[in-house]
Amino acid sequence: MTEIAFLLNGTPVRLRDIAPTRTLLDWLREDRGLTGTKEGCNEGDCGACTVMVTDAQGARALNACILFLPQLQGKAVRTVEGMAAPDGTLHPVQRAMVDCHGSQCGFCTPGFITSMVTAHLHGDTDHDTVLAGNLCRCTGYAPIIRAASAASAEPAPDWIRDDPATFILPQIPSGGAPQARGAEAPLDAPHLRTADDLADWYLANPQGRLIAGATDVGLWVTKQMRDLGPVAFVAGIPDLSGIRVTDSAIHIGAATTIEDLRRGIAPLHPDFAEMLRRFGSTQVRNAATVGGNIANGSPIGDGPPALIALGATLHLRRGQARRALPLEQFFLDYGKQDRQPGEFVEAVSVPRQPDRLKCYKLSKRFDQDISAVLGALNITLDKGRVSAARIAFGGMAGTPKRASGAEAALLGSDWSQATVEAACAALRRDFTPLSDMRASAGYRMEAAVAMLRRYWLEDQGLAPRILEVQP
Repeated sequence: MTEIAFLLNGTPVRLRDIAPTRTLLDWLREDRGLTGTKEGCNEGDCGACTVMVTDAQGARALNACILFLPQLQGKAVRTVEGMAAPDGTLHPVQRAMVDCHGSQCGFCTPGFITSMVTAHLHGDTDHDTVLAGNLCRCTGYAPIIRAASAASAEPAPDWIRDDPATFILPQIPSGGAPQARGAEAPLDAPHLRTADDLADWYLANPQGRLIAGATDVGLWVTKQMRDLGPVAFVAGIPDLSGIRVTDSAIHIGAATTIEDLRRGIAPLHPDFAEMLRRFGSTQVRNAATVGGNIANGSPIGDGPPALIALGATLHLRRGQARRALPLEQFFLDYGKQDRQPGEFVEAVSVPRQPDRLKCYKLSKRFDQDISAVLGALNITLDKGRVSAARIAFGGMAGTPKRASGAEAALLGSDWSQATVEAACAALRRDFTPLSDMRASAGYRMEAAVAMLRRYWLEDQGLAPRILEVQP
């Protein structure tokens, strides 16, 4: 198998003959004896397995339980054992946790420490957001937050600043290399360096699995014990990553992480960014990608409704052939998308426009929870009349879907409460939601209608945003 090389707590590591879907958590605990990184949920929810991973883009907190070893190629990893200095001097976060009595049973503590150290390195003091993906059932969060606040006044120590470029990495074959095409391809798990490499590899391996952040696919391994067959890791492909803003469009590469999208879209569509703050946790957003959130076709994915409401175009590629279609047309039915074998999501683009987008996420928990209903509404006015309307919902059908009847009821009408009520009546005919463990069909319908009413009320300045209510 291709060699995997990375830094572990400052020490170079090179691995061969490692199964491509072996998780970092299992390897740390079983092969290296680094048991400070804990296994809790094993699905990326509890944060007990949090590690700090550094690459050219900086340090990120990630969940080791759904992080496959090949995803570490050329990076630096720090576990809780590597947070103190070589001489044993505690990191300011560790010292503050002791002083503030932030640990009781200690099971969750390594994950908290790692998340806090990573945020401390960045100077990030939004502790509630940083720690939303770390769960504690003993101490409670007050002393932990106090520890994070106390540590924030101290500078980040030099020993925590990893630079993966300090050691020479072996060259790794692209997906176009001959060894990635033969019968041994399932073992190679190639790191693909360009979108052209990916196009070649996927055309030759149309049944293969593309792995970017592994926040979804990782559970297929850790929970369902599935053999994924041939896999390729795509998160490090530069020409699939990043956000490019022009006068006419916002171009988002498929491998752009949700966290990078959140930060990049905030100046243009702040409500979209605020909704993404509740997309999973910091650890999940640091790994999950825009393309993955679209391509898995989930009816409750939070990204597609907002992108559809903005009029997004999806860009697909198969070999050298490319095509584009409105994002809403990609979702055909539950679990079925308009994607051919060997075809992958290359990017999504959104036209530049004045910001009229509002996103409403309804879930049982505020943080790190799957939506029961996600409403994204983008209604444009011209001299008091509705000139354009795009309304999309997640959780209301087997796919993310537009409320076409409600849109039609709004178009050309005065922007008034009577018009909104007519659109609410039409919206009730747009969907036939299902009942499940998250919400009943009736509750979903009433919630969706309430979201449309809320958009109008907010536009009149009559309804405060929940996050603006301070204690």
